[in-house]
Amino acid sequence: MLKIGVLGVGHLGKIHLKCIQMAQEAYQLVGFYDLNNTMAKKVVEDFGIKRFETIEDLFAAVDVVDIVTPTTTHFELAKKAIEAGKHIFIEKPVTHTLEEAEELVRLAQAKGIKIQVGHVERFNPALLALEESVIDPMFIEAHRLAVFNPRGTDVSVVLDLMIHDLDILLSMVRSPVKSVSASGVAVVSDTPDIANARIEFENGCVANLTTSRISMKQMRKVRLFQKDAYISLDFLDKQAQVIRLYDEESTQIPTAANLMELQTQNGKKFIHMDAPEIQSVNAIKMELETFAESINNDTRPKVSVEDGYAALKLAYTIIDEIKQRNNALVI
Repeated sequence: MLKIGVLGVGHLGKIHLKCIQMAQEAYQLVGFYDLNNTMAKKVVEDFGIKRFETIEDLFAAVDVVDIVTPTTTHFELAKKAIEAGKHIFIEKPVTHTLEEAEELVRLAQAKGIKIQVGHVERFNPALLALEESVIDPMFIEAHRLAVFNPRGTDVSVVLDLMIHDLDILLSMVRSPVKSVSASGVAVVSDTPDIANARIEFENGCVANLTTSRISMKQMRKVRLFQKDAYISLDFLDKQAQVIRLYDEESTQIPTAANLMELQTQNGKKFIHMDAPEIQSVNAIKMELETFAESINNDTRPKVSVEDGYAALKLAYTIIDEIKQRNNALVI
């Protein structure tokens, strides 16, 4: 069993503590470190775990470090953990700057340290339901809308919310990014609160992503269009729908009641509508458990530090495009 310690016990850090305590077969929760005395005392009372006085003391007692601190602190803490020879689970975005992410990738590879990044939507039940499906999209449309919350407005909505969909996008489309165009508007904060990005890949796939943190309603949907198939994912309601088109001669036509016949100029087709079975999971607990598996089995983490870097790189490309567009409008 891996010994783990948590750095940072704010709102999300407390959720991690609870999930680690539930993952008893994977981890032994040794304790935590946090500079906030009031918060730390409350955590000791509520969770009955040890508060370490220094980061070095915590490192000496664990195998794995769970970093749930502000993004601006991620790099320095992760660097210290790598120097101490500890594996790292780190919340998204992986670091504050792209240069920090590049250095973190280099350090982890040089030291043989495993790092998993907390892109938790990879463990959403709607997406997990498609693990056995063939995903080869040529057009993707994503909408991630949230009502206003002051927490997180110190960064662009691209880093706050859109980065979830960027990670999902890059995990589905196995092709280099060819071009990016984007626009964004700052409405209630100093950085964009609404953003749209159009991303083209070298294999011809096109993705259109829209994100807002000042919406009147919540929405987290992704729609995938690929040859002979349409796939709809609702990350908020945890639902998935797959609609496939089959030729009359196909030997793979499902023998199901929800099969419709369609006459086309190219002959008879069959439309099959399916709602994959959704398994209820605790996504944060699951991502922590899969990280433990990757350490124990010496396999690549589900969301590696390289994945975190790729998502951050695309996010900053979009942010730069927004800045250039807005500067050109001012001129």
